[in-house]
Amino acid sequence: MLEQIVKTAYKEFTLRFYHELFAQFQDQETGLSAAEIFAAEAIRALGSPTVNEFADFTHVSTPNAAYKINSLVRKGYVEKTRSAQDKREYLLRVTQKYETFCGAGDRVQDAVARIRERFSPEECAKSGEMPSAISQELLPLAGEAHKAQ
Repeated sequence: MLEQIVKTAYKEFTLRFYHELFAQFQDQETGLSAAEIFAAEAIRALGSPTVNEFADFTHVSTPNAAYKINSLVRKGYVEKTRSAQDKREYLLRVTQKYETFCGAGDRVQDAVARIRERFSPEECAKSGEMPSAISQELLPLAGEAHKAQ
């Protein structure tokens, strides 16, 4: 039973992501390619990675990563900020323009609000344990990325 629930949830999240990605890709106003959307999503998921961390995660060379990032910066979807710890490095983060473009944050907030209406605070607190364990076991890259922050 648990295995089927995890498989179904993973499939639904993946399908929803691709559905949204291709819907956005059809919107010619954004000027983003599918590869640029994937790059921006990786940057968002990693938090505030450096150029090197982004390159390592995506398995591309640092110059290739810099080229992709600079394209996103020129289009206003990613910004680079000089690292306070190491002035030679830049931290990457998606801009409000990108957040507005993809709108995922609003959907998550809406879903959480509906869940909070449906379940008690105790049930909500307890229910967070299972997805956390699933994330750690099923998606170790995501866990490693969050540990790096």
